[in-house]
Amino acid sequence: MKIFHKVIQGVVLSSFILFVCCKEDVKREIKTQAVTFTKEGVLTIYKNQTDSVAVRLDIEIAESDYETETGLMYRKGMEENQGMLFIFPDIRQHFFHMKNTEFGLDIIFLDENLRIASIQENPKPFDEKLLPSQVPVQYALEINAGLSEKWLLEVGDKIEFTKL
Repeated sequence: MKIFHKVIQGVVLSSFILFVCCKEDVKREIKTQAVTFTKEGVLTIYKNQTDSVAVRLDIEIAESDYETETGLMYRKGMEENQGMLFIFPDIRQHFFHMKNTEFGLDIIFLDENLRIASIQENPKPFDEKLLPSQVPVQYALEINAGLSEKWLLEVGDKIEFTKL
């Protein structure tokens, strides 16, 4: 009987240790790597009326399907002198949304001649409402919310960009 009792104690102790080990596994925190800005080009915005430089930005470029679908999702923010330029393979009305986008943006839609065609100012973070370009466009530029107003950007202003 003593041997049986010791075997039972061993099984109970082993089960307890296994339970504690497994329970600790559940508490482990999975850390994901933050998505950070990668400078892939430089962009300049010119005022239409005066041809003067409104602003120069460091840009990331979204060209692939994955890049254009993901955009600035899952990021904490950008610096004021940064933006993301989307280059689409076609000229048509394009739609954006703020799903999984944690910070406010202005979305500047550009025609095939790189002129501002329309602006969506300050859509709400995480909002899944579709944000249309209003007219056919081939490019879009995302910048921090409020900057298009601060820089006095208007339909007709022009951009130039260079890939690095």
